[in-house]
Amino acid sequence: MKSVNTRTLWRAAVVCVIILAILYIMTFHNCSGKLRQEVPTTQTRLAGDSPQRPLPPPGPCTCADGAEMLKDHIPKDQYEKLVQRRAKELQQHKARTTSVLSRLLIALPNSPLQYPIQGFTVRPLIPTPIPGLALHAGQRSSYKVSLNVSKGVLTTQIQAEDVKVQGGGGTRLVMESSSLVILNEALAKVSYTSTVYHIHTGDLASFQFENHQAVFPITIKQPQVPVLHDMGTDISSHVSIATKTFLRYPQLKVMLSSLRRFYSNIEVIIADDSFEPENITGEHIRQYFMASSQGWFAGRNLAVSQVTTKYFLWVDDDFLFTENTKIEKLVEVMEAVPELDVLGGTVQGNQFYFSLLYEEGEELEGGCLHRKSQDKFQSLPGYPKCFLASGVVNFFLARTDAVQRVGFDPQLQRVAHSEFFMDGLGSLLVATCDHVSIDHQPKTGHTDNARYGSFRNPGRSDVDFKLQLHFFKNHLKCVKYG
Repeated sequence: MKSVNTRTLWRAAVVCVIILAILYIMTFHNCSGKLRQEVPTTQTRLAGDSPQRPLPPPGPCTCADGAEMLKDHIPKDQYEKLVQRRAKELQQHKARTTSVLSRLLIALPNSPLQYPIQGFTVRPLIPTPIPGLALHAGQRSSYKVSLNVSKGVLTTQIQAEDVKVQGGGGTRLVMESSSLVILNEALAKVSYTSTVYHIHTGDLASFQFENHQAVFPITIKQPQVPVLHDMGTDISSHVSIATKTFLRYPQLKVMLSSLRRFYSNIEVIIADDSFEPENITGEHIRQYFMASSQGWFAGRNLAVSQVTTKYFLWVDDDFLFTENTKIEKLVEVMEAVPELDVLGGTVQGNQFYFSLLYEEGEELEGGCLHRKSQDKFQSLPGYPKCFLASGVVNFFLARTDAVQRVGFDPQLQRVAHSEFFMDGLGSLLVATCDHVSIDHQPKTGHTDNARYGSFRNPGRSDVDFKLQLHFFKNHLKCVKYG
């Protein structure tokens, strides 16, 4: 009786195990089917997927409270034609500054394709091997890949009989082999040659295997010849002093006298647009005369254009050098952080600096710009008294070639300072330090002061002109000065 009960229990247990196994298989099959429907495998991509997507155009930007709406400063009878000319100029600007390299590329998951994702640069018209091309796929009877470009041709030097090559010397190259090893050897010898000369542009290469596609950038760039500056052995070979003067010869002479107390041999470059020019004599002084009252930015351009040293120190003609005006300390920071282009100090304790917040906005309206005074970014590593900013006070050390590339707009005669940093936004890396300072001369009752003041203080027409210039030249909808 006992053995019969045992056999019955064993049979029941076996039946239960079988039922559980069947339920498990059914459940797993249904779940995996759903997963296969929901998640694309490496063999099949979702319809419409593409490794490259155009970036959406920027939407309208938001003007800060109290911002100047620049179109309000444009005469109504000129507005429509001005907007048309501005739109044309914007398209030409984009043609010069954007390329296919700006396109958004998305790497699809689990691709067996190997390719360069960054740093592949070719010289125009020069054949260059494409580094890193390879296929990593499972066992197949045959392997077939294709490459496509648009601004160049593709070639391979392999002579193996086991590789079938189609389209060599054109924009499309197809390679097929029964051996993955031999196919990868052929891919390692594929070269790209641009067919159009351009100093800086790009191409997008499409690399395909079965249902897998990858797109990678090719930078086409003419290498630049280095332009190096011999720093020499002392400060006079490192830095020149640049200034602009107008109707203030007494102040200029005081500034030069204070400079010579500390730096006897440093070169001084003076741009002068006074009505009755006066020769400033002395060693290591170069004075350049301009047509009268051409303005501050025109004078800055002239002075900076004549600098031959790696750096120049910009000062106003009524500044005063003191024992705290240590130019060497500014040079030390610039040399330690070679990415820097402009480094400001303080003027009589005033460490004026600002940030520029810029949104591109949409094409028809233009962008939004907000200048925030006394707003800065993070500190420079190793220099806790120095911070990155967008613009600085009118006492700064600058990298000569960087400033020459941006330039000072000579259309701005009397209302100008922040505008230089606006034009240089994204081109100039700017910082400010508080451990180097210069003084300002006290105001005097000199007879020329009233005459100078009539030019120094801008009228409403100057302000309107500046805002109109921002509307067109900088493609702005609004500006907030804070």
